[in-house]
Amino acid sequence: MTTPGVRQAALQRRTVATLVVTQAVGAVGITIGIATASLLARDISGSEGQAGLAQTFQVLGAALASYVLARVMALHGRRPGLTTGYLLGASGGVRAGVAGSIGSMALLLLGAVLLGSTTAANNAARYAATDLAEPAQRGRALAVVVWATTIGAVAGPNLTGPAAALARLLGLPELTGPFALGSIGMLLAAAVVSTFLRPDPLLVAREVAGTAGLVPSGTSWGRVRRSVRERPVLLAAVVALAGAHAAMVAVMVMTPLHMEHGGAELRVIGVVISVHVLGMFAFAPLVGWLADTAGRPLTLGAGGGVLVVALGLSAAAPEGSSWQIFGGLFLLGLGWSFATVAASTLIADHAPLDARADVQGSADLVMNLVAAAGGGLAGVVVALAGYPALSLTAVGLALVVLGAGVAAHRLTPVAAAEAPADLAQ
Repeated sequence: MTTPGVRQAALQRRTVATLVVTQAVGAVGITIGIATASLLARDISGSEGQAGLAQTFQVLGAALASYVLARVMALHGRRPGLTTGYLLGASGGVRAGVAGSIGSMALLLLGAVLLGSTTAANNAARYAATDLAEPAQRGRALAVVVWATTIGAVAGPNLTGPAAALARLLGLPELTGPFALGSIGMLLAAAVVSTFLRPDPLLVAREVAGTAGLVPSGTSWGRVRRSVRERPVLLAAVVALAGAHAAMVAVMVMTPLHMEHGGAELRVIGVVISVHVLGMFAFAPLVGWLADTAGRPLTLGAGGGVLVVALGLSAAAPEGSSWQIFGGLFLLGLGWSFATVAASTLIADHAPLDARADVQGSADLVMNLVAAAGGGLAGVVVALAGYPALSLTAVGLALVVLGAGVAAHRLTPVAAAEAPADLAQ
C-alpha cells in the first residue's frame, strides 16, 4: 500500500511534467505571434511610431489577466485558470490574424490584450509547480517550468517563416500566418492542461491542509493586503520581481535600435536577442537548485548584482555590434532569471494557502504593470539622453533588486516563525 507522501510525490512529478509540456507549447503560441506583432501594427497603422503598441498592449493584457486568472484559480483551482488563459490567448491570436486581413488597428490591439492572457497563464504555471513540492525543492520545481519556456522561445520565431508561407498559400497577408499557427499552439496548451492536470495541485494542497471546500474569507485584495502585512517578506519579493522585470524589458526593447544605429545587421541583432533569451531561461534549473541550497534571499541578491554588471556593460557598449552588448544582454537575461526564480519561490514559500493564488496573481500584475511603464519610458529616455543613459538609469532598478534580497534575508526568519504550518503546505 502506498503512503500519502508517496502518492503526493508521484502527483507532483506528474504535475511538473504536464506543466513543462504546457509551458513549452504555450510559449510557442505566444512568441510566434509576438515576433511579428510590431510589423503588423506598423503595416496596419502606416506609422513606425505605432509599431510598439501591440507589444505594450500585450504586456498590459498580461497584467490584467494575471489578476483575473488568479481569481479563477483561487475559487476553482489551477486547471480552470490555466485553461482559461490559454483559450483567451488563442482567441486573441485569431483576432489579431483577422485584424491583419481587414486592416483594423483596434482589432489588432484587442487581440494583443487577449494574447497577454497566455503570458499570464505561462507565468501562473510556475507557481502551480510549487503547490505540492517539498519546501526544500520548490525552487527547482518552479525553475524547471521556467526553463521549459526556452523551447517555445526558440521554436516560435523560427516557425514564423513557414507560417507566413502558409498564409500566402491561402491568399492571406503573410503576417497573419504566425498568429494562426500561434493560436493552434495555445489551443494545444489548453488541451494538455485541461486533460492532464488532474487532480488539481492547488485543490490537493488544500485537501492536505484540511481546508478543502472552504471559501476564502474577504475580498481578493483584502487577502493580499493581510498577507503582505503579516509577512513583509512578500513585499520584498514583489518589489524584486517588478524591478528585475522592468530593468530587463526597458533595456531589451531598445537594444535593437541601439545596434541598428551603429550599422549592425538584422541577423546580428537577432543573435544578440537569442543570447539574451538563453540567459533568461536556459539556466533556470541551476538557479532553482541554488535557490534551494543557498537560499532564496542570497540568490535574489546575486540576481541584483548580476543585473548591475549587465547594465554597466550595456552602458559601455558602442552603437552597433560589440562584445559589451553581447555580454550585457546575456547577463541581463541571467540576472533576470536569478531574481525571478528566487522572488517567485519566496512568494510560493510565504503566501498563506487561503490567499496563495491571490498573492501570486497580484505579484504578476504589479510586475507587468511596472514593466509596461518601464518599456514605455525607455523610448523617451533614449530619445532625450541615449541608450547608455537608459542602461545607467536601469542600474537603479537593479540596486532595488539587490536591496530586496538583503531585506528578504532579514525578514525571512520572522515570516517563517510566524506561520510554520502554512509554510509546510
